[in-house]
Amino acid sequence: MSISSTDQTEIAAALVRLYVFLTQYLDRCTDEAARKGYPDSELQMHLDETRRQLMEILSVNPVVKRKLADECDRILHLGASCLKLGADDAKTREAIQAERAVLKSKTIALSDLVAVYRALA
Repeated sequence: MSISSTDQTEIAAALVRLYVFLTQYLDRCTDEAARKGYPDSELQMHLDETRRQLMEILSVNPVVKRKLADECDRILHLGASCLKLGADDAKTREAIQAERAVLKSKTIALSDLVAVYRALA
């Protein structure tokens, strides 16, 4: 299966969007202002749609698809746990900070890749 550079750019951009939405989801767990500033339903809609698109795209590679699904599930479970237990739990806060650091690194790397792809187009 051959994919065009436009397709590569769109896949990388979708991954960036997913990681940004996941980061926003985690931010909402520990920041009241973030929760109030961006409606839950809107964030969930964007997150679900982006995840659905990526799962469809990644169906060609079950290993990568499973890794991304596991990552999303882990982050969403962590956020739900934080909302249930509260952001005061030190272990949960640490886990959120660790996930945010990973998401930040991935977002930066993929954003750079998207920029290069777009410059080549």
